[in-house]
Amino acid sequence: MPWWNAQNHADRRPLLLQRGRLKAAIRAHFEAAGFTEVECGALVVSPGNETHLHAFETRLTGPDAASTPLYLHTSPEFAAKKLLAAGEEKIFDFARVFRNRERGRLHAPEFTMLEWYRAREDYQTVIADSLALLWLAADVAGAEVLRHRDAACDPRAQADRLTVAQAFTHLAGIDLLETLSADGVGDANALRSRARRGGIAVSDDDDWSDMFAKILTLRVEPRLGLERPCILYEYPVCEAALAQVSARDPRVAERFELYACGVELANGFGELTDPAQQRARFEIEMAKKARVYGTRYPLDEEFLAALAHMPPASGVALGFDRLVMLATGAPNIDAVLWTPLR
Repeated sequence: MPWWNAQNHADRRPLLLQRGRLKAAIRAHFEAAGFTEVECGALVVSPGNETHLHAFETRLTGPDAASTPLYLHTSPEFAAKKLLAAGEEKIFDFARVFRNRERGRLHAPEFTMLEWYRAREDYQTVIADSLALLWLAADVAGAEVLRHRDAACDPRAQADRLTVAQAFTHLAGIDLLETLSADGVGDANALRSRARRGGIAVSDDDDWSDMFAKILTLRVEPRLGLERPCILYEYPVCEAALAQVSARDPRVAERFELYACGVELANGFGELTDPAQQRARFEIEMAKKARVYGTRYPLDEEFLAALAHMPPASGVALGFDRLVMLATGAPNIDAVLWTPLR
């Protein structure tokens, strides 16, 4: 039945009302902590510069009929960091974001990303924020546990904390750090041999990042956040995205992800503010995108310029729809979207 069928809507409506209550509670939670709600524009010159991130493209036509390509943003991150450079200190955004080539039980092409930033605070602070939101979601939904399929997670339990290296050792039997150089460059042959010894099918033309993603998806993620939340942190520098390099170990970055019921809920960084480093990372990602997909996205030059003026900061992107889904025990992400795309 379509979502607008009266009986189908009646069945889903209690979950949708819970969604509204949770959104209101989170908004009040951030405002009480001194945050300002912002609304980042969805039309951007660059939708994000990660290899496997796919955007929706459109065109801006001016009064003179001149046409310029634009994109629907995949995250409000670039705009939010420009606001930090402009002087904002603590901000959050319930952003409607758009990602192509993503559809499934946990993925929708249009969804809500809750993103927040703290200037001059390290990423341990936003890790604590993320865990607090799990507790809040359960309280609002009246849930003792978060649920997804056969998994249950107590959001109030003390979180497990695993470095990515520890998770690969314990859950995949792979010493990940041995496949990295002193400055965090991945050795594809070293990781390939370890993956194959562990029974993981990888191709001869897979690079280090391809194999990292396969191992993470197959062996690590399904076992995270079972019974209690899990913080997976210190991603290798070659998977740092927009996170700064760790002062403790130059092979890893200040990046974390939050898991519950085997589902990734949030991705956060101690933010990189060096525009030269960030440009170099973007160029690497876009070169690979061109090789793999035959396309590349432009760089947001204003964003790179703003990084030089941005204060030290930490930030998180949390999948709001997924959080609602786990808190209400909904079977999939469509069940908690008011008007899901068919």
